[in-house]
Amino acid sequence: MLRGTVVTHRRRCGKPNCRCADGEALHEEVVLSYSWQSRARSVRLPAELIEPVRAATARYREARETLEAQGNAGLETLVGHLKRRS
Repeated sequence: MLRGTVVTHRRRCGKPNCRCADGEALHEEVVLSYSWQSRARSVRLPAELIEPVRAATARYREARETLEAQGNAGLETLVGHLKRRS
């Protein structure tokens, strides 16, 4: 399980004679983007790790959604209980 998002960055390198100079064939790299201590970070992913990392981030999102739903259900139960008491 990993917190973050797998994204593809496309950019120009800045070299005037490079294939990317015309803006058509940009350089691509796949990165894991995440926040750490309120700062955006990213780490480049080698090709063999892209799919496993993508699956791990999906598991994290599913677990977070499940936890959020459980927390909301608990909150609704408490608020309902408190309203019935008053």
